[in-house]
Amino acid sequence: MNDERVERIDGRAFDELRPVILNPGFIKNAEGSCLIEAGDTKVICTASIEERVPSFLHRTGKGWITAEYGMLPRATNERTQREASRGKQGGRTLEIQRLIGRSLRAAVDFEALGERTVWIDCDVIQADGGTRTASITGGFVALVMALGNHYLEERILAWPLSRWIAAVSVGIVGGVPMLDLIYREDSKADVDMNIVATDNDQFVEIQGSAEGRTFSQEESEAMLKLARTGIAALSAAQHEVLDPIIEKVNKLSMSRLNKRFR
Repeated sequence: MNDERVERIDGRAFDELRPVILNPGFIKNAEGSCLIEAGDTKVICTASIEERVPSFLHRTGKGWITAEYGMLPRATNERTQREASRGKQGGRTLEIQRLIGRSLRAAVDFEALGERTVWIDCDVIQADGGTRTASITGGFVALVMALGNHYLEERILAWPLSRWIAAVSVGIVGGVPMLDLIYREDSKADVDMNIVATDNDQFVEIQGSAEGRTFSQEESEAMLKLARTGIAALSAAQHEVLDPIIEKVNKLSMSRLNKRFR
């Protein structure tokens, strides 16, 4: 079933990610930001921190993360109308931004965050499949940058990051499980899945649907195996850009700990 000789549209092996580039600090005005490029899919992700929470969390001492997602009119081959001009968001947009919010909430200890809201904004400037998973992976980078800056400025007194999150798409195309589908593969896939997971191989969310046919447990396991490979590579890319911030956070944490016990 997993045949490395299978030809993909862009020449990749069935278990190969598209080239991924993370550009942290892409938007200077945001507390955290990242331009993520996954092949021809490009998403600008920003994280903004507000010193308030939704009413249902008022006076609980806990924070919140919420997300918004949008696609520019010419992110795709044909112009799509701005949702603002239609007066409401579409069902797909609402579904995706809820997924991004759920996924990134899994990364944070809300008591350590305190009564703050982190807004994750994901704007697709070019789409070639996998925009929601790229938004989660890039959104995590923006989130950690924002939290890191607040922590280093001592505006947050306890480091709130609890998990490392990334996401990737998998699917079955022409009977073959494949990793990280481009649009032309996704549009003709028999099965389509989006996987959100941690860097220690724990799943946060699995979205899967049979598009053209049903799929077996064996095929499901094959896709999850591919997703683990992709998540590991994406997590490594995230670590490469975020580890300098994490190192500073750890040094400050140790300094605070030493002061407590002097």
